[in-house]
This record gives sequence, C-alpha cells and structure tokens, in this order.
Amino acid sequence: MPPYQPSSDWQYEIPTAGSKKLPPAARYVESLTHQGYGFEAAIADLVDNSIDAGARNVVISFLRDEDRLVSLLVVDDGRGMNDDTLDTAMTVGGRQEYEENALGHFGAGLKAASLSHADSLTVISRTKRSPSTGRRWLTARAQADFTCDIVDPGYCQDLVDRYDGLIEWHGTIVRWDKVRAFDTVTAGQADRYLNDAIEKLETHLGLHLHRFLADGAFNIDIVVEDVTTKEELDHRGVEPIDPFGYRVPGRAGYPRTYTAPVEGVGDVALTAHIWQPKSPLVSFRGIGPLAERQGFYIYRNNRLVQAGGWNSTRSAEGHLALARIAIDLPSEANDVFSLTVKKDGVTVTPAFARGLEQATDAAGHTFGEYVQEAQTTYREAAKRVTEVTRDAVIPAGKGLDPKLRRTLRDELPELEGEEPITFRWASLAPDLFFELDRDVREIRLNKLYRTAFNGGRRGGLNDAPVVKSMLYLMVEEIFQKSRVRATRADKIALWNSVLVTAARCEMTR
Repeated sequence: MPPYQPSSDWQYEIPTAGSKKLPPAARYVESLTHQGYGFEAAIADLVDNSIDAGARNVVISFLRDEDRLVSLLVVDDGRGMNDDTLDTAMTVGGRQEYEENALGHFGAGLKAASLSHADSLTVISRTKRSPSTGRRWLTARAQADFTCDIVDPGYCQDLVDRYDGLIEWHGTIVRWDKVRAFDTVTAGQADRYLNDAIEKLETHLGLHLHRFLADGAFNIDIVVEDVTTKEELDHRGVEPIDPFGYRVPGRAGYPRTYTAPVEGVGDVALTAHIWQPKSPLVSFRGIGPLAERQGFYIYRNNRLVQAGGWNSTRSAEGHLALARIAIDLPSEANDVFSLTVKKDGVTVTPAFARGLEQATDAAGHTFGEYVQEAQTTYREAAKRVTEVTRDAVIPAGKGLDPKLRRTLRDELPELEGEEPITFRWASLAPDLFFELDRDVREIRLNKLYRTAFNGGRRGGLNDAPVVKSMLYLMVEEIFQKSRVRATRADKIALWNSVLVTAARCEMTR
C-alpha cells in the first residue's frame, strides 16, 4: 500500500499500515460472569437453546441432598451435539450459523447465562449417530488460559442413562455446579428458597415462552430431585401465561390491528388490546407491577423478548394500565429494532415513534385514538361501584396440580408472605379420610383410599386433583385461625365420616 501522505483535507477513509491478530485475553471469560443475567432469564436462555435443537420436552431439575442444594440441570430431548458441534457451542465467541427462525442470536447465551450463576458449567450431549460426549468449563481455569475439560465418556453415558426416560436416542444435559445462589441458602431455608425460586421461574418461562407452551407440542417441567434416592420431591409443569389471555376484552371492538409505516423496516403490525378493568387473572396481575406491564409486548420468532414498556414513545401512567400491544419483529435484519443480549428488551430508533404517529387500522382509526380509549376505559371503571371482592387465602402448594394452583391464583387473592398449604398421602386410621397439621401447613390424606381416585393407575405427586381442590376450599380458612374451635372440629369430623364412606363406596364399585 502507498505510504501515507499528510494532507489538510478531511480523511474520509482511515489510512492503515498493516494488520495483526489480537486474540481475547483469558480474562474475557470474567466479563461473561458479569452480564447481569437474572436467574430466570439465564434459565430461559438455556431453554431457548433446547427449542432451537428441536426439543419437545425440557426438564429443569434442582438437585437436593437433604437440606443442601447441590446442582441444577436442564435436560432436553433435542437432536443433541457431537464432539465438533459441542466444541463450537462451548467455545467463547465460537461461530454458529443460526436458522432464520432460531431463538439464539448472539452465540454467547449458554456461556454467559451459565457462568453468571455457576462456577462450573458442564454440557453432555448425544445424537442419533454419535455417542455421549461432554465438556466442562470451570470459571477459574477458563479465566487463566481458556482451558476446557473433556468429560469422561463413561460418566457422560451414566448421566444420560440417569435420564433415559427423557433422553432416548438424542438429547442434551446442561449441568450447573457451585451455583452461587445455592450457597446463600441457610440451614432450614431450602424449602422456602425453592418455592420462591420455582414460582418465579414458572412465571418467567410461562410468560416469555407462552406461544410455544400453548400449542401442546412443547413442554417444560420443573422438578426437585433427591440426588441420592432419585425421588421427585416436587414436580410442576409450566403453564403458558398469555399476557393477552383475558376472557372478554375491556372494550368492544378490540383487539384491533394497526399498521405503522416505519422507515427502514416497512409496515409493522401492532395488535392493540384493552384488558378488563380490575381483572384478577394471573396473566394480568401476576406477571409484575401493572405500571411496568403496560405498553409493548415484542416477540421475536414467537419468543417474548419484551414484556411491557413504551420504548420512550410515552411515559407509563396508571390510566394506561389496561393497554397492551403485541408486536412481532420483522425477520429481516434492520437498524430500527435492536435486541438486548439477554433477550429482555428491545431498543428502537426514533423511526419507530414516527411510525406510531402515522399508524392506523383498516377502518382509519389512529393509534393515538386507541391510547385515548384505553385511558377512558380505565377511568370509567374507576367511577363505577366497587365490585365484589373475595377474601384473601393462604396459597396452595406442593401436591396440587399446577393448573389448579394457577386457577386458584386467578380466582382468589393470596395472603402475602404466607407459607403454602401442601398435600401428602400418609398412613392414617381407617376412620380418617384426612387430617390437618396446622403447624407445618399440611393436609394429609389417608393412602388407604388413594386407589379410589386414580383409576387403577399409580399415584403421582399431583394426583386426585378434584378431591384435593375441594378439601383446600373447605379447610383453607381453618389454617388462618389461631385455634380450632369445637364447631370447626365437629365439621372436620363430619367431613371425615362422609368422605371415608364415599371412598369405600367408590372402591367397592
């Protein structure tokens, strides 16, 4: 190249004098551990990888050794990886080509999400045509010299065999050890921590992946597993939480679809909804503060990547609590919409705001009119006589089907900070159908009568949903009382007598 000639003119092209390779320093790994991933967002990133791998089932397993939490696993039945593709997946900055409809975007999710929470990341995988193989990152070694361990093939196969009910011919296991949050759980607090963590994880996954979960072809289960006995101590299926899942819209004529002409992108469809005022549904009130959940719900390849917010086009306000708008990002790359690395938000350029100002629906209604009608709906509801409210209850916990727990949360306000009421089958006297342990918030059912409710099938943790839900509604109030009065004790005796007789009748039919 010709030598640089000094000039007083502006240099539109930067002169260069050669090039050199500057590989990343090993400390680059340390930056991955400080990406600001929340726990739920990190797990969601791993589940995204499972979906991209064609998985139909994902199990998130918290491994517990008595009162100690030891590991977390994400197991899927996707197509799996061989040695070469696993090396690429575990390489920091490894190049990966994504399909057009893939949820993966930057290629850093597995490492950044995992190392943000665990000091040891192990990935074990197998395909139809290749044996089980594994790699492990230890944060300390990776920071020193990018050294990644090759997991012993025998152990890889042993771990795959442990989950052979899910991984048959192909699948992947992501294992976190030395999880920093687990180390903060003090003695006697494992149950409380797990209940809170799983509730938040259920909500996050149910919301951000609700379109995948709703079609029935994809399932996520969250389990707590005894690491020694392999017994399931808790098992919850993640249910979809549709942020537009109202029964009746809050205003006639909605939802409406507006078209916004956005420079640099083209026409962008905005599906505008107005919620029912004062809705008790979890999909309205149970996904976060209403001020944060109004506004735009932005999807990329059917995955929710932003749950509310106005993207600087207006400020959040109480009168807009009923306004939610669904937007599907265009598949083509553009300079208007930019997804964050953690897939928890979208930044937009001023072109989007200009497009909103011009957005109309097929009948000529403007987007600005929609905003006014959402505000009017809220104000009109505030003037009406207060609707009938239901008394708050102690939440239902383990032993009740997740769908039932979700319905109960939809229908009944919950008392804050209360330990949930759980269900367990136990050995009781033949004349008892159930007993209450108010100290540990437990309803114990007599396992003598379990077969009456399972149709000959082996019982599971969440079996007998009808009888359990009825018992919960009957006795929940008793758990709130400081002591059981004689009239309530008599009611419990009456219910036991009737239910024992009914169960015996059922068993003799």
